[in-house]
Amino acid sequence: MLRSLSRPDVLLTTLAAAGILMVTMGARQSLGLFMAPMDATTGLGIATISFALAVGQFTWGAIQPVAGAVADRYGPHKVLIGGLLILALGSALTPFMGSGFGMIVSLGLLSAMGSGAGSFSVLIGAAAQRLPIESRGAASGVINAGGSFGQFVFAPILQKLIQSFGWMGAMWSMALMVLAALPLVGKLSGSKPAEAVVHTHADNGLKHAIVTAMQDRSYLLLHAGFFTCGFHIAFLVTHLPGEVNLCGLPPSVASWSLAIIGLANIFGSLYAGHCISVYRSKYVLAAMYASRAVLVALYLMAPRTDLTFYLFAAGLGFTWLATVPPTAAIVGKLFGIRYLATLFGLTLLSHQIGGFLGAWLGGLAITQFGDFGWMWYADIVLASLAALANLPIREAPVRPALAAA
Repeated sequence: MLRSLSRPDVLLTTLAAAGILMVTMGARQSLGLFMAPMDATTGLGIATISFALAVGQFTWGAIQPVAGAVADRYGPHKVLIGGLLILALGSALTPFMGSGFGMIVSLGLLSAMGSGAGSFSVLIGAAAQRLPIESRGAASGVINAGGSFGQFVFAPILQKLIQSFGWMGAMWSMALMVLAALPLVGKLSGSKPAEAVVHTHADNGLKHAIVTAMQDRSYLLLHAGFFTCGFHIAFLVTHLPGEVNLCGLPPSVASWSLAIIGLANIFGSLYAGHCISVYRSKYVLAAMYASRAVLVALYLMAPRTDLTFYLFAAGLGFTWLATVPPTAAIVGKLFGIRYLATLFGLTLLSHQIGGFLGAWLGGLAITQFGDFGWMWYADIVLASLAALANLPIREAPVRPALAAA
């Protein structure tokens, strides 16, 4: 499955991108662990902090096409350096914010912009420009697994740091971890594109590529499914600690559940990278979304024990961010890789509009109803609709003109 990555230059490019994503996603996906201690010390309330994190979900998505377009035009080096520095700055400033507006600035804007600039669209786009076509599917799986490994590593470490040094000390520690990733940028952006990379789609400019994509039904259906993915992920990373608390279980269950999600998704991402080279990506996505509806339904029927959370995390984690390789693959098949960072970035924006609603509505649900019941039901419905939405997608060039040499 990974033989196509055996060349040293291909492997170095892939691992550098995976390492950067490990840090940016590990930091971003662990923020839910800070919610309860932040509320306890600031008194801002869960709804206020949830809204700041919800703004962060949207900002993370909104920055993706912008960062992708800049990387497509000028190269990924400065984009990735700037992203890591801004992410570290946002983390470092958060302990000094004592108001809802301050939390929106540090977590909702700075941290989200930084992690978004160093995330999927730029990294997968940069790697695709430097890899031969036969290596891209496996590479996208490994890169995606890097983000999952970050969640597996960061969640228990940050939980321990919160317990030992308080949430402020943990936040400053996270800023230092982010800065430690800066040397990896040179390993990725400094590598030369592989000779096998050719652009088979006509390059009529970025604006034409965006207009063409937004007129394509398959691209819009892909957005609809990815919206649901964002809703699920943002709701869980933001409010899983609260759900664990409602069940009377210790905070360690939440941190280990998040870690298990990350660990399971390492295998899920690698398997997804393999599947997209064997099966049509739309069927891979439909199966993933359908499985989520089943898993949430089973969770609602199960007793609320630590084992239930761990099994639920393992099952859900297998598809957690494993949706990224097949989604990026479909974008690449439809429009080529010249503007992949931009067009996949727009798809991630749809993902994060769902993420904004998942994080924000979860906070409203617990405030208004005292539990997350309606959110779980919404998860089931949206996952089922996402599975159906992916089936009509055409995995072919959008227009003959784009395929012309």
